Amino acid sequence: MYRVSRQIDFCYGHCLLNYDGKCRFLHGHNGRVVITLESEGLDERGMVIDFSDIKQVVSQWIDDVLDHRMILCKHDPVAPILKEMGEPLHLIDDNPTAENIAKLIFEFTRDHGFPIAEARLWETPRCFATYAG
Repeated sequence: MYRVSRQIDFCYGHCLLNYDGKCRFLHGHNGRVVITLESEGLDERGMVIDFSDIKQVVSQWIDDVLDHRMILCKHDPVAPILKEMGEPLHLIDDNPTAENIAKLIFEFTRDHGFPIAEARLWETPRCFATYAG
């Protein structure tokens, strides 16, 4: 099995619902996602996939949709207030934990035809969550 990975850095904010710690408050992260693609064989160029293809699709989507945005659950009571203020938001169905953001990135990558094996989101330099489908 061949594997290639691409690291994508982005900044985002969030807060967690139904959480008793300080992450229940709005706060931000310098996130880093590493997406790993895999294939049993290589294409005619000798590649799993061209890294520039990942950049054009996945990195661009992260930059356009997630970077410098508040990623919130669509049921978060602060979401309508921030929306009214014109703050950039990305609303998701689930609590915006590192696990759920890793899954969001995994599913986008998979749905755009990439043979993704896992998405690993580093929320801090010491903490990460992985989603492997």
